[in-house]
Order: sequence, then C-alpha cells, then structure tokens
Amino acid sequence: MPLPPRIDVHSHFLPPFYRTALSANGHSNPDGMPAIPSWSKDAHIEMMSTANVTKSILSISSPGVHITSNASLTRSLTRECNAYAAKLKTDDPERFGFWAALPLPDVDASLEEIDRAVEERCEGFGLMTNYAGIYLGDERFGRVFARLNELQATVFLHPTKPCTHIAHPAGDSGGEGDGKGEEKVDATPLGNQYPVPIFEFLFDTARAVVNLFCTGTIEACPNVTFIIPHAGGALPPLLTRFIQFSSVVPGGRKLDAAKVRAQLDSQFYFDLAGFVFDGDQGGQGQLKALVEGFDIGHERLMYGSDFPFTQTQFVEMFAERMKSGLECLFDEEQRAMVYEGNAKKLLERGRKRKDASL
Repeated sequence: MPLPPRIDVHSHFLPPFYRTALSANGHSNPDGMPAIPSWSKDAHIEMMSTANVTKSILSISSPGVHITSNASLTRSLTRECNAYAAKLKTDDPERFGFWAALPLPDVDASLEEIDRAVEERCEGFGLMTNYAGIYLGDERFGRVFARLNELQATVFLHPTKPCTHIAHPAGDSGGEGDGKGEEKVDATPLGNQYPVPIFEFLFDTARAVVNLFCTGTIEACPNVTFIIPHAGGALPPLLTRFIQFSSVVPGGRKLDAAKVRAQLDSQFYFDLAGFVFDGDQGGQGQLKALVEGFDIGHERLMYGSDFPFTQTQFVEMFAERMKSGLECLFDEEQRAMVYEGNAKKLLERGRKRKDASL
C-alpha cells in the first residue's frame, strides 16, 4: 500500500553558498558527520515523491548560520539563506514553506531579520538550541522572544553541538571567541569517538527546553508555539524529574507540574524525525514512551523526515516503519492528524496571523 500523505515540518536545505560557507569556516564535517550532505531542489522533490510528502517546511540545520565569530558574515549568511528559502516558497508555494533562521546571538540583527522574514511570509523561525553556548531562555535573548510572542510565532527548535559560553575580563579573549573578551568551549567529551547527533543532539534538546521552562520564558511567551524535534529527544522521560527537582532546590524557579502540563498541551508539538520506533517491535520505541509515559496525544505530533541528513532511502525506510508503528498506537483518523492534519492547522493559523499583521 502507498504511504499516507504527509506534511514534513523537519526538512532541511543547503544551497550552494551555504555549503561553501560551511567548508570555508571549518565545518566540512558538520557536528562530526562524514561530510556536508548534498542537496538540491530536484533531489528534495524526489524525496517528497518517494515518501508521499505533500509539503516541506525547510530550515537550516546545525551548525546553523552562526558558524564563525564574524558577526557580519553571520548576518549576511542568514539573509542569503532566508531569501533563498523565500524564493523557493514563492516559486512553488504548494510544495515549500520555511522556518526562517536568525543571526543570534546578535539580538539587534535578529530583531531586524524577524521583520524581514515576516515580510517574506515565513512559516515561523528555526532556532538552534544554543548559540555559542548561550541557550534559548537566556535573558540576553529576552527581546527576541518578546517579539516572537508579539507575532504569535511558531518556533521550530533544532539541536546543535552543546557548548559553554565563558566571559573573560576585558582584553582577555581567553582563546577563540568574538573579540569582546568571551569565548565558547565545546562540551562534547565523547566528540572524538561519536558524531554529535548520535546522543548529544538529544541531550541538548532537553537542555534547551528545560531552560526555557526554568527561566520563565515559556510562561512569559504564551503566544509562542514550539515544535520539538526527534520526539522530544531526551526530554520526555526526564521532564517530570526536572519539574520536581526545581521544587526542592533553593534559589531556583519552582515549576508547577499542572502548569507545565497545560503548557505542553497548548504550546508544544513534537516531530517524529529519526529513530522513534523499534523496527522489529511494531509500536515499541521512543514514541511509545512519549505517548504513554508522558501522555502526549496524537494531536501534538507531526511528521519530520530530516532530509537530506537522512538520505532518501532511509526516509522511506523510516516512513514504512512509522506506518506500522502508528497503526499500533492510533486509529486511522488520529494517524491522519499526525501525518498532515496537525501541521495543516498550525500552518493555517500562522498564515491568518501573518495576514492580520501585514
């Protein structure tokens, strides 16, 4: 039987100038992967046909656009990427949309880019879990999230290499950094043994989401909708523990379990990119733990391919595995919502908000 039609909210693009920028700035093996994956519009459409994807929402994957301490390069690369994605959408609006990149940690430039991307009718914004060790939820990004909240924006979260941000006395750069007495230090103790996406991506997703809750960013931004990739990464089995731990640690922000539960049900979606099912056990695997262990319903789930970092042959394999796995967890109507319906509703709501703001 053919694969069910689906909307892909986790799909990437790597235009030629972006690939060149990665290679020129030390990212020929991004996040420890063997190479920068090839990508073209035609190859993307071929993948869509293979997996019966009716629409792809494109984004820049890790390492993102902040690939050097050169702020000017980050700004120009961000603008080029967003303009490229906007043209893809303009030329083929039925097939393509995009989550716009932002030149964080440059807040002023990001605020300018938000307005330009809205004018280009982006579907929302694709943010990395951290930028040079400054994690989403940090007060330095407060103005950006305030603007996203004003716009009632959708934020697609994507993991990147975990690192720490260290400030030094003025004039002491302490090493490679931004020239302002600061540096970033990679926090990947097993990075020489394993590519970062194998497990560090999953941990950094959890780290960023927990920080968004613990800093009060989620509560301060009730109009922002978040899409969390890879079925939540390492977050679902641990979130209850984080919530309870916050209540016994002095000086921290105490989280209310009922409020967090309500925020998850109203502001969060989870995409199903990657190994969310055990291939030999039907519905067993990570997604079952998310659905049954943390009571996430079908209405909060969306499809993601992770193309081209997941090659077409594996996109198809995962899609077949997902077809079998979802049949073990949900009825036909619920599965249709996971594949297409939830994304359609979210994208339509975003379109109406943009129309009202322009």
